[in-house]
Amino acid sequence: MCVPPEKASELKRIIHDHLLKMDIHGKIREVLAETTRDDQGKGKYPPLSEVDFLNALQHRGIIDDVMKELHFSNTGKHTVAETGSPPRLDKNVSHLRKTNVDPSRRYLYLQILGGKAFLEHLQEQEPLPGQECSTFTLYIHFRNQRFQSKPVPCSCEPDLKEGFLLEVHKEGAGKSGTMADETTMLSMCDPVHLVLVKTDTSSETTLVSSHFLDCRTILSSPNGKTCFAMELMGVGSECKVPAGLLTVSLELFPPLTETLSSDIISTQQSLERQKSAEKERLFLVYAKQWWREFLEIHPAHQSKMVKIFAQDENGINRPVCSYVHVLRAGRLLESPRQAARFVSLLAHERAPVVGGGNKQEQWCTLMAFLSRGKGDCEDHATLLCSLLLGFGLDAYVCVGTKHKGAPHTWVLTRGTDGSITFWESLTARRYLHWAVDPDAPPLAPQPKHSSPYRTVGCIFNHQTFLANCQSSDSVELCVFDLQNQSRWKAMSEEALKSVCSLGSTTSLPPLPPLRARSLDPDAASNKLELELRFLVSEQRKDLGLGTVWDDHLSYLLSSALLAYELERCTGVSCGNEEFQDAVRRAVPDGHTFKGFPIHFLHLNARRVFGTCLRSPFCEEIVCCHGDHVRLAVRVRVFVYPEDACAVWLMFACTYRSVL
Repeated sequence: MCVPPEKASELKRIIHDHLLKMDIHGKIREVLAETTRDDQGKGKYPPLSEVDFLNALQHRGIIDDVMKELHFSNTGKHTVAETGSPPRLDKNVSHLRKTNVDPSRRYLYLQILGGKAFLEHLQEQEPLPGQECSTFTLYIHFRNQRFQSKPVPCSCEPDLKEGFLLEVHKEGAGKSGTMADETTMLSMCDPVHLVLVKTDTSSETTLVSSHFLDCRTILSSPNGKTCFAMELMGVGSECKVPAGLLTVSLELFPPLTETLSSDIISTQQSLERQKSAEKERLFLVYAKQWWREFLEIHPAHQSKMVKIFAQDENGINRPVCSYVHVLRAGRLLESPRQAARFVSLLAHERAPVVGGGNKQEQWCTLMAFLSRGKGDCEDHATLLCSLLLGFGLDAYVCVGTKHKGAPHTWVLTRGTDGSITFWESLTARRYLHWAVDPDAPPLAPQPKHSSPYRTVGCIFNHQTFLANCQSSDSVELCVFDLQNQSRWKAMSEEALKSVCSLGSTTSLPPLPPLRARSLDPDAASNKLELELRFLVSEQRKDLGLGTVWDDHLSYLLSSALLAYELERCTGVSCGNEEFQDAVRRAVPDGHTFKGFPIHFLHLNARRVFGTCLRSPFCEEIVCCHGDHVRLAVRVRVFVYPEDACAVWLMFACTYRSVL
C-alpha cells in the first residue's frame, strides 16, 4: 500500500514514540550482551551478523511483544498505527548502532541525554511544526571515527538526545583486531572531541563550543556504565564563559572483567599532564632563546611577521607547526588542485569579536573548522598545506601581509626544479613566483610580480619553521632558498617534533579524517532550481508580469556551468565554444539573449535570490518585459567532501527585439 509522505512521517513518529515507551533500546542491549556472552563462552569468535541478532530477538519474544503492542487499522485511504496515545513531536532518541558488532572487540557507547542551561537561548520560543528555526548540531570525533547528530531547535534546554557507538581498539601491527583490555584503555589518552555548532535560518553557522572529553573515568565505574553532566565552555573571547550543559552517559560493551580504581586513573592522567607540561616548558625556553638570536641578527626583525604560537578556539596557545599535518584524503580528492578547490569552498569569516579594536585571533582545530564549515584565512591555509603535503608536495604555510598591509596567510610549494608557487587558499588561485634582483642593471628585464602578497615573515609546515632573515621581507624581493641560513633562520626539527607531532602531548587535538559527501548533487540541484523558479514567478507576479519558462534553454545552460567549475578546479577554460554555439541555435532570429551566471557556497534559495537581485543586470533579466519573453534558470551543485558545495546558477531570458 502506498502511503503519502506526510502520513509516512507521522506514522514513523508514532511507532518511534511507542518503541521508546516500551524501552526497546534497553531490551536490545540486554539481548545483545547476552548473545555475545553466549558466543564467547562457546569459543565462537566470528562477527555477530544481523541475521543472528534478529534470530536472538525473535527467540526471546521481543519482536512478538512489539507486534502485539502495536496494532494497525485501516481508515479507508491510509494505514495508521494505534498506540493508545495521540501523536506528538519526535524526541529523536537515537537507537543503538550495534548492527554487525564484532564480539571480539570493545566498544564505547556515548549517549547524549539532553542539554541544559544554554542561557543565550532562554527567550527563544519552541518552534511550531514545520516552522524554520535555528538549530544545534553536535559533531563527534574519536580515534579516526566521526559522527554527527541530527539538528534540534535551539533552546535553553535543547533536546539533544543521540547515541554514538565508538570503536575502541589496540594499535600496532597484528593487534588492531583484538579487544582492548583495561590496561590498554588506561594508556589511551585520545579524547572524544565534541563540537557544538549553531545553524540559523539563513544557513549561517556559528561555533558554540569545542570540548575534549576524557572517557577513561568509565574504567572505574561498576558494570561499565556512568552518567554525568558535562559543562561546555564558549569559544574565542568567551572561552572562559559556560555555554551550557550536556548530560552524557557512557557504557562499555562488553564491560570490563575488572574495574580500575579511580586513584589509578587520576594518577595516569596526572602523569600525562606533567609529561606534556614539561615538553611544552622546554620548547618555550628554546623558542625564547631562538627568538633572541633572531633579533640579534638585525633589530628590524622585531617588526617582521614571525609567528611561533597561535591560540585555538579554546584560548590555548600552541606552536603554529602543530596546526599542520600530513592529511591524505583517500579517494575523496584526486589531485592537489581539486584539494585547493575544496578548501576554497569552505566559507571565509573572521573570528567574531565583541566591540572594536584589532581582530580576534583564533586558529581553529581542524575538527572545529570542518564542523562549522567556515573559518579565517589561517584555518584555510593550514588545511590546504596539510592536504598538499598528503599529495606529496613540499608545502609550507606563509605568514605575512597582502595589499594595504593586512595580515594574511597563504601556502607555498617548492618544485624539484626550484620553482616557487603560491596557493591562495581562499580562492584556489595559483601564482608563480620569481624574485626580483635588486642589483640588476636598470634596463635589465625583471619578472612581473602577479601575486597579491606584499611581505612574508616566516614559513612553516608540520616539521619545519623558518624565519625570513633577508634584508627586506618584501615578497617581490624574497628568495626562497630555504637551505641558505643567511636568508632563513630555522628552528630545531627535534624541538618542533617534541611538541608538534601527533601524540607528543595531551594538549594536541587528534587529527580527524575528511568526511565523504552525503548530499546528492542532482537532488540538491533540482530542489534549488525549483525554489528559484517559484521565487522568480512570485517576483514577476508582484510586478504584474506573466512567466513563461523555456525548458530547452534552461537545459543548454548546464554546459556553461560545468565549464565554470572545471575552470575553477583546473585553471583551464574549456567548453565555452560549444555553449555559445548551442545558444545561437536555440535563440530565434530577431530575438535577444541575456544570461547572468553567479556562484555561491550555500543552498539557501532566498539568500541566493536576494543576492542575485542586488545585481542590476540580473534584475533586468528576472524582471524582463516585452514581446515574446522566455525565461530560463539552471542550477548545478558540485558537492565535495564535508558537503562543501560549489553552487553555480545562471538566469537567462530571450525576447523579441523591437527597433
